[in-house]
Amino acid sequence: MLGKSQKFPLYDHPTQMEPLLPGEHRLGDLLERANDLIRGADQLAGKYQPGALDGLRNLLRAMNSYYSNRIEGQHTLPVEIEQALRNDYSADADKARRQRLALAHMATEQALERHWKSWGASTVWSGQMVCDIHQDLFARLSDEDRGLPEGGPLQPGVLRDRDVSVGRHVAPSFASVPTLLNRWGDFYARVRRGEMQVLAAAASHHRLAWVHPFRDGNGRVVRLHTHLALGHMGLTNGLWSPLRGFARSHDVYYAHLAAADEARAGDLDGRGNLSERALCEWMASRRCWAWVSGWPQHRLPHC
Repeated sequence: MLGKSQKFPLYDHPTQMEPLLPGEHRLGDLLERANDLIRGADQLAGKYQPGALDGLRNLLRAMNSYYSNRIEGQHTLPVEIEQALRNDYSADADKARRQRLALAHMATEQALERHWKSWGASTVWSGQMVCDIHQDLFARLSDEDRGLPEGGPLQPGVLRDRDVSVGRHVAPSFASVPTLLNRWGDFYARVRRGEMQVLAAAASHHRLAWVHPFRDGNGRVVRLHTHLALGHMGLTNGLWSPLRGFARSHDVYYAHLAAADEARAGDLDGRGNLSERALCEWMASRRCWAWVSGWPQHRLPHC
């Protein structure tokens, strides 16, 4: 929480979120990587047996919730998630809370997968969708399970009502969050389909985290939204998820996100308020692109 000693003005205008995508001169290698991902996803989709998809999705949702908890530093073992699915919760109160959170994540992921083919881009990339994901996830938990460190329960789907800082990142003014979400959704919903939309999913992941719309639960919502965006494009079929790539090293994942929060570093660093170079490095990073299990890790595009 920011105190009165904050020396720098809070971000409060949509232009301060620019660039939302790197300039065209930086996109070549990223577009090649996006094309590789699309082709790899198509090949993977052709390998599952008819009728097996629903069962595979159920198994993989448990894995995704495990990784989401792991990224947040709230580790829940796969066996503990399996026990929770049988309504067998730990006697340890905190471990039981994490088990319930894992089940809530699985239920929200399933709800998103149920509709992602029917939703249009303007629905998927919208502030309302972001709020709906938060609402669906946290309304599944009790007030006690949604307790905030400063006291009181987190309100599902409600945008934050105070200014905050997260590590070195001073989040935008809470009053500007609705306007920033509108700009975020309007821009990414209009990106053309294909490789550019894959890049939009990578960039929008960071920019949504930068806005930090809620008092708590932002990381979970951002990752679920990226899961939704890729599924909406017809890429995953629920067979793979960005959550597994992000969790391979959550410290590196957070470091790349934090670097992309930095202000523009001179005239050679794009024309927006934020660093184009750092956004490009996030989009080219292993944590951003290691979405498919077995995705090559030895060659990265250069921005």
